[in-house]
Amino acid sequence: MALDETHDPARLSWVESANAAGCEFPVQNLPFGVYGTRGDGKPPRGGVAIGDQVLDVAGFSKALGFTGPAAAAAAACAEPNLNLLMSLGRAHWAALRLALSRALSKERGWEDRRARASGCLMPMDQAVLLVPARIGDYTDFYTSIFHATNVGKFFRPDNPLMPNYKWVPIGYHGRASSIVASGTPVTRPSGQLKPPAAEIPVFGACRNLDYETELGFFIGTGNDLGMPLKIGEAAEHVFGAVLLNDWSARDIQAWEYQPLGPFLAKNFATTISPWIVTMGALEPYRTAAFKRPAGDPAPLPYLTDAADQAQGGYSIAVEMFLRSEQMRTAGMPPLRLSHGNYRDAYWTLAQMVAHHASSGCNLQPGDLLGTGTLSGDTPDSLGSMLELTQRGANPVKLPSGESRAFVADGDEVIQRGRCSREGYATIGFGEAAGQVMPAITA
Repeated sequence: MALDETHDPARLSWVESANAAGCEFPVQNLPFGVYGTRGDGKPPRGGVAIGDQVLDVAGFSKALGFTGPAAAAAAACAEPNLNLLMSLGRAHWAALRLALSRALSKERGWEDRRARASGCLMPMDQAVLLVPARIGDYTDFYTSIFHATNVGKFFRPDNPLMPNYKWVPIGYHGRASSIVASGTPVTRPSGQLKPPAAEIPVFGACRNLDYETELGFFIGTGNDLGMPLKIGEAAEHVFGAVLLNDWSARDIQAWEYQPLGPFLAKNFATTISPWIVTMGALEPYRTAAFKRPAGDPAPLPYLTDAADQAQGGYSIAVEMFLRSEQMRTAGMPPLRLSHGNYRDAYWTLAQMVAHHASSGCNLQPGDLLGTGTLSGDTPDSLGSMLELTQRGANPVKLPSGESRAFVADGDEVIQRGRCSREGYATIGFGEAAGQVMPAITA
């Protein structure tokens, strides 16, 4: 994919809110989601965010007379999830993006297009934003070497990084059924806990609840069972990106994860933002792959591609905020806890996809791949409270006078993300937010 007129920073929309300074959803973005409306009886359908409005894509296409691949892709948005659209492939996605960009732009004939589009727009704050796809499978990776090293130091101070890390993209299969859209409350999980000094475990509510600042990538076109994907074509199978908070019960995790990895500590909730920023929209924010330190091994041939090394990274800023119940009552804004960037990931998106399919695993439209916690090499870029507070030893001070070693009941955790580059429009992802509710006890 290459830069085209849809990325023109001078392009404005006749949806005036999309032209406002700081708007996350200008006409250069056009992220896809699924929304419903309260009380009108209409089924959920695919939409695009433009300014502070949601656009009914299928209805807009009919009103303006889209043709060819753009019309076929728009028709797929009439479904209650985006899986059909994802399955159509990059040529259809690009055609629809171009058609929407032209139709929504404040260029010749825009008054007529606006009039014909009457009824296709609704205020975003009146929409019910849903999980945008039917997620068949969810895999979470471990792409930040800084996060892997920080966590390893807690358990293996003399040898924090496992020897396989620099050779193979590490991941685990997560739970798709508990992935929720932003705004969904998160119930504190319960499980087996065994403090270091205890002789036997007990069952109870998690005491060390954490977040993980991540991105998630939705697979578009898949691959057949038994057929690997070449590294040079792997990224062509990705539809777009969302914010992702992989909630983690650290005390449950510490006891259960040996020898097979995460289980109850991760399967109770994963929060994602409802808008999928397409790979087409992310094209201006490509960057070189993470520069490996001297002495690190080169990726094996199936994970090596010159173009991917030159432009396989993405500069996507991710932030995590926290607001306690006391802060909300006092009208205080959320406190920013961290500010990281996906460009610091040790493994690229294409390497994640190619490795996942290298065994012959069949990826399918709507599958979700998480990046793992995106931590950088500075104290303000640590993407989890486990790292930020040094396993709770150095609690964070809140503006309300409270402190937090881990996330407390009533806390609202809010993730945000943006892409910016000189000479191009700044685009955003919206939010992935969730408020923690008390554990349910029998």
